[in-house]
Amino acid sequence: MQKTVAVLGGGIGGLSACFHLSKSPQVSKIVLLERAGRFGGWLSSTRREDGAVFEHGPRGIRPAGAVGRNTLNMVEELGLESEVLPVTYDHVASKNRYLYVGGQLHKMPSGLGGVVRTVPPFSRPLVQSVLKEILISRGKEEDESVHSFVSRRLGTELADIAIDSLCRGVFAGDCRKLSVRSCLPPLYNAEKARGSIVLGMLLGSGPEPDVPPSTLAKRAAQENWAQWSLKRGLQNLPEALEERMRNGGRVEVHKDTPVMGLSTNGTGWEIQLEVGTIKADHIISALPAKALASALPSAAQPLSQQLLEIATVTVAVVNLEYEGSVLPVTGFGHLVPSSEDRGLLGVVYDSVPFPQHNRTGGHTTRLTVMMGGAWFQEVFGNPEKVTEQLLLDRATQAVTSHLGVTTPPIWSIVALLKDCIPQYYLGHWKRLENMRQYIRDHNLPLSLAGSSYDGVSVNDVIFSGRMAAEGLVGKV
Repeated sequence: MQKTVAVLGGGIGGLSACFHLSKSPQVSKIVLLERAGRFGGWLSSTRREDGAVFEHGPRGIRPAGAVGRNTLNMVEELGLESEVLPVTYDHVASKNRYLYVGGQLHKMPSGLGGVVRTVPPFSRPLVQSVLKEILISRGKEEDESVHSFVSRRLGTELADIAIDSLCRGVFAGDCRKLSVRSCLPPLYNAEKARGSIVLGMLLGSGPEPDVPPSTLAKRAAQENWAQWSLKRGLQNLPEALEERMRNGGRVEVHKDTPVMGLSTNGTGWEIQLEVGTIKADHIISALPAKALASALPSAAQPLSQQLLEIATVTVAVVNLEYEGSVLPVTGFGHLVPSSEDRGLLGVVYDSVPFPQHNRTGGHTTRLTVMMGGAWFQEVFGNPEKVTEQLLLDRATQAVTSHLGVTTPPIWSIVALLKDCIPQYYLGHWKRLENMRQYIRDHNLPLSLAGSSYDGVSVNDVIFSGRMAAEGLVGKV
């Protein structure tokens, strides 16, 4: 039976779902609905006339693992290989990452020396924590906060400083609330499979999805890439996907088209738009969980209830450009633990990993300051009311106090990303199980994709779109 599939949400997850659906002969029609005036969601880049590129969302993608290969395979299929900017593991941006603790920058320990010696801000060599970790027994709970898990296995100091910072850098979240099972599955699975993070890392801790590498993914492995971007910024990825949809003729693409409501008619869906309705046999929702909840019919209230429980946080991203070389250190950037400054999550030294995104002619330094997250309300108040000037001032103050930069920036842009990162709190796995069970029990022709469910990284979200598509039409 030839089906019409509607994909809700034209961020990178929805675009990925369309990309994979459009390869299958089993679907007669694919309709992509996006509320905003552009596709790509949080993948958003500003390109200036003088060649400078600034990222407002994600800025570097990791090539590692099955999901990393999957993204590189897509990049190759879209013909973007020549656009890729790789950063290898021996690059200074990969080797040098800093923590801002006690009012100063500390290089994160790396290599054997960093693990065997005592390296500030830590009070004992990491090797001690690591060796003890092997002997600590398995946790008994089905889930645990990231902080509790790491404290138990590696000690409170690492949890309070390193893991606290890491969760702020990755999830803009609070490691005391985030779930280890859902946020850091490799750690959870390592303990489950091997009784130890260290042994799990050494011996492996369970199967990975089977994603054969493309030529580009093989190159990334051979050349030891740590991360990559694109010459025109990461927004180039959704742009290439959109172009593929428009030229392929299989996908009907609608932007500026919010979904007002959904109703089921026994076999499929009716999708209410601002003007008119669309019929579909199946829906892939790549909307934020809350947006899907408000569109679902009242009959699916138990599902909406679960969806509404998935929290999100707001992040302020401030791009700054300075004349000349202003950094006292070189590396990827620095993170700030919550004990040091609750509102300031970290600073990325964009010009170090990606100098290609600097303007042409004359040396400049591009930095991005990340603020807020789980602490946004507490520090800056209501996101609806906060001014760009306040956020800009706060960002430039941080650059001055953390990095000793006294000159004002020559250019800046403030982006307030409202509800941009879902927070997988304790018990998130159970909520997902319940939601997917409800969908099965009620024979709802609905698949869930996007960042609200199975991972917030760009790679995870792209993979979620692929899995939703393949769940419908099989491997393509």
